Amino acid sequence: MASLSSDEWRAICDKFTNAQNLTEVESRNDPENDPFRSKYKARELLREIYCSLKSFEVSEGEEDGGGESAGLRAAKLGAVEYYLGVNHVDTEELSAGQEHLMNCMKLLGRCSVSSENVSLFIHVRNQLGILWAGRDETETAQGFLETAESIYQHYMKEDGSPPTDMTEYFTTEEKLLTHQERTKRFELAYTHTMYYLAQVYKNLGQTERAATYCHSTLQRQLQLNQFNPMEWALNAATLSQYYITKGRYMEGRHCLSAATVISGLAGEVPSEATENERREQLRQKRAEIARCWIKYCLNLLQDAKKLLEDNIGELDTDRQDELKRARRGEEEEEEKGRKSALLFGSEDTFDSIASLEEKVRCLFPLDFTEARAVFLVGQNYVTQAKEYFQMDGYVTDHIEILQDHSALFRALAFFEEDLERRCKMHKRRVDMLEPICTDLNAQYYLMIRRQLMFELAETYSEMMDLKLTLANRQADTQSLDSHTIKKFNHLCSASAKYFQMFLDSLCSPEGKVPEHLEEEVLRPALVARFRVARLHSRLISSSPSVQLDNLNRSLENYKYVVQYCETHPEAATTVETELELSKEMVGLLPLKINRLKARMAANN
Repeated sequence: MASLSSDEWRAICDKFTNAQNLTEVESRNDPENDPFRSKYKARELLREIYCSLKSFEVSEGEEDGGGESAGLRAAKLGAVEYYLGVNHVDTEELSAGQEHLMNCMKLLGRCSVSSENVSLFIHVRNQLGILWAGRDETETAQGFLETAESIYQHYMKEDGSPPTDMTEYFTTEEKLLTHQERTKRFELAYTHTMYYLAQVYKNLGQTERAATYCHSTLQRQLQLNQFNPMEWALNAATLSQYYITKGRYMEGRHCLSAATVISGLAGEVPSEATENERREQLRQKRAEIARCWIKYCLNLLQDAKKLLEDNIGELDTDRQDELKRARRGEEEEEEKGRKSALLFGSEDTFDSIASLEEKVRCLFPLDFTEARAVFLVGQNYVTQAKEYFQMDGYVTDHIEILQDHSALFRALAFFEEDLERRCKMHKRRVDMLEPICTDLNAQYYLMIRRQLMFELAETYSEMMDLKLTLANRQADTQSLDSHTIKKFNHLCSASAKYFQMFLDSLCSPEGKVPEHLEEEVLRPALVARFRVARLHSRLISSSPSVQLDNLNRSLENYKYVVQYCETHPEAATTVETELELSKEMVGLLPLKINRLKARMAANN
C-alpha cells in the first residue's frame, strides 16, 4: 500500500493546524446565534484528516515507506478520534463525543505505553473522566482518572523522557516541540488528572484525599506557571477552610497567605468602561478571600477557648500555665513542620507568602495579648470584606460578616480578665446587631432575624451576669444599690425580650403557639423557653404584685418545657439539662408563689 507523499503529509498537517486554530482562537468570536460555527468547521477538517489516514492504513506489523510503525499509526488515528471526541463534547453532543473517545481507547488498546503515545493515553482518560463526572457517574469517572494517574506514575518511573505531545503527530519536522515544552505539556495533563480526581474524591465524601489532591494540583500549577491568579487564589482559600475545620492552622494559614499574594498578581485593571465588570469580579474575589481569613482568625480563637475553658466556661489558669509550658516545644516542632509541609510558591512569590504568614500566628493564643493580636487581624479583614459586601445589595453576606465580627468579640472577651472591659466588648456586639435586627424585613429574612434575636438575647444575658458579679464584688453587704438594680433589670428584661421575640416568630400569624416544633428550631425554642423562665424569676422588684407576676410567668415557661417533652418524648434528649432543671422548678416555684401570696394576704 502506498505511503503518504510529503506533499500529502504537509496538507494533512496544515488541515490540523487550521482545525486547532478554529477550535482555540476563532471560536471565541462566533456569533451568539451560531455559537459552534468554528467548532463545526474544525470537525469537518478532522474528519477529512481521519479519512486520509484511513486510506493509507498499513497492515499490522508492517512499516510504511516513512519508517512509521503500526503503533504510531494507531496513535495518530486515535488522536484524531480524541480531537473529534472533545469537539463533540464542546458542542454538547455528549454521546457522540463518548463514542469517539472510546474509539480512541480501542485504537490505543492495540499499543503498549511508550513515549510516543503516553500523552494521549492520559488525555483521553481525563476527558472520559470529565464526561462521566458530568453525568454524576462518579465511580466510572474515578476509574478512568485513577488509571490515567497510574499510567503517568509508571511511565515516569520506567522511562521519564519528555513524551511526544499529541499535536506533534501532525507537525512537520521543523515545528516539533522542545524537550522543555514537551515536559511542560505532559506535566500539565497530569495536573489536570489530579484536579479532576480532587473533585471526584470530594463528591465521594473522601475529603482528606480530595484536599491532598487539591493541594498538589495548586502546587503544580504554580510550578508550571499555568494558572489564572484569581481562580487559583480562590481555590487555595477554599482549601484553607478544609484545613481550618481539621484544626490544621499552619496549612490553613499557608493557603490563605498564598491566596492573598497570588490574587495580587491579578493586578489592577486600567479603568475603562469595558473593564468595570472584571474589576468588580476582582474586588468580589478579594473580599471572599478576606472572609476566609476572618474564619481562620475566628476558628483559631474559638478552638483556643475550648482548650482553655473549665466546666463553667471560664478560663482555667492551671490549664493555661500547662499549655504555655508545652508550647515552647511546639514552637520548635512548628519550625520542623513548616520545612516538611508541602509549601506553595515559585522563586518570586515565596518570600511574600512567608512574610504574610508571619503577621498572624498559627499556634493557639493562650492569653489576652496573643488573642487580641489574632482578633485585630480578623477585624481588619472584616473591614475589607464589608467594603465590598455592603448592606445595600448584599444583605445576607453583610450580616454574616457582622455575625463573624460579633463572634470575634465574643471569643476575645473570654480572654479578658477585667470584667468591665469584657462587658464593653459584649456591648459592642449588641450595638452591631441590634439595629439590623430591628430594621430587617421580617418576612424575607426570617431565619437571619431568628439567629440575631437569639444571639442578642444571649449577649444581654452574659452582660447581666457580668454586672451582677461586678456588683457583688464591690458591695460589702449583699444589698445592691438602686442604680445597679435598674441596670441589672434592664439587661435582664432585654434578654427576655429577645428570647420572647424569637418564640413569637415561631407562632402563626394569629399568634397561635405551634403544637409541634420543627427539628431545626426544636432545641433553640425549648432553650429560649427555659431562659425566659429563669430571667423572669431573676428580675428584682420591691413590689410583691410585680414579683408574683414574674414568678407566674416563670412557672408557665418551665411548665411548657416539661409538658412539651412529655407529649414529644423525642425532644427530651435535645434539652436534657434544661428539662431536669425545669422539672425541679415546676416542683419548687408553686411553694414560693404560695408563700408570697400568704405574705401579701397578711399585709392587706
